Amino acid sequence: QVQLVESGGGLARPGGSLRLSCAASGITLDYFTIGWFRQAPGKEREGVSCISSADGVIEYADSVKGRFTISRDNAKNTVYLQMNNLKPGDTAVYYCGAGMFTPVQNMCRRNVGVDYWGKGTLVTVSS
Repeated sequence: QVQLVESGGGLARPGGSLRLSCAASGITLDYFTIGWFRQAPGKEREGVSCISSADGVIEYADSVKGRFTISRDNAKNTVYLQMNNLKPGDTAVYYCGAGMFTPVQNMCRRNVGVDYWGKGTLVTVSS
């Protein structure tokens, strides 16, 4: 059974940092494009950052460029999202998704090509 489990969410103050992890079981992430998505209350889910399976292509939403960094450790079957300089507008439930060989642009910009989803982890940025 395939599982993606997000962790690392919580409460952070504006300007603070959090690191999210997405640990996979039942699949080998080497073959999957991985994306981080978020959904704030009353808003649609949006792509935050995606990383390709093989060639290291990475994409970020404009709202997080320069603040968030996505990385993957295939040996640990885990993908990370380092979030720095957090803002209240970053408050949302963060999900990771995996799509086999999905082009990064398709996953992050169009939210398509995701074969598996995690259940999400809540990030709250507040003073």
